[in-house]
Amino acid sequence: MRTLAAACAAVLLVLPLAGQAAASEAHPSLAELEGEAMCPICHTTLDQSNSAAAGRIKAFIVRRIRAGDTKSEIKRELVDQFGPAILAEPPKHGFDLLAWLLPIVGILGGALVLGLAAWRWSRRRGPELVLSGGGVALPRPLDPELERRLDEELRRFDE
Repeated sequence: MRTLAAACAAVLLVLPLAGQAAASEAHPSLAELEGEAMCPICHTTLDQSNSAAAGRIKAFIVRRIRAGDTKSEIKRELVDQFGPAILAEPPKHGFDLLAWLLPIVGILGGALVLGLAAWRWSRRRGPELVLSGGGVALPRPLDPELERRLDEELRRFDE
């Protein structure tokens, strides 16, 4: 029941955004499209470019908006005239889909490697143990020289 209530709440929160997205598609603004189209001369978005080519593209967009074209129609006309490089974001199909998928795959792959490394680190064995005569596992005995030095240090520490 809680899951259904959470799903309904999520739908109600997202629903107002759908209307805005549809309105944006039907009645685009120049400011909106300037950030989604690239200048063919300086390779920045139109809102950052001052080139003459960017000015002509902006004027074209304004004419198409006044003619009542949708956002998709304007973008399609820009791609027909300038090629797919005119769009600021790559298309989400074909070879260009790699631009969307590779970062996600890289992040997931890195998380997987990090998780496996953490798992292996947490499973690392402790110090090697030696079985005593009674079958009880004891730590491996120290080297006699090292044990002598350790005893000396402990005696000095106790003084």
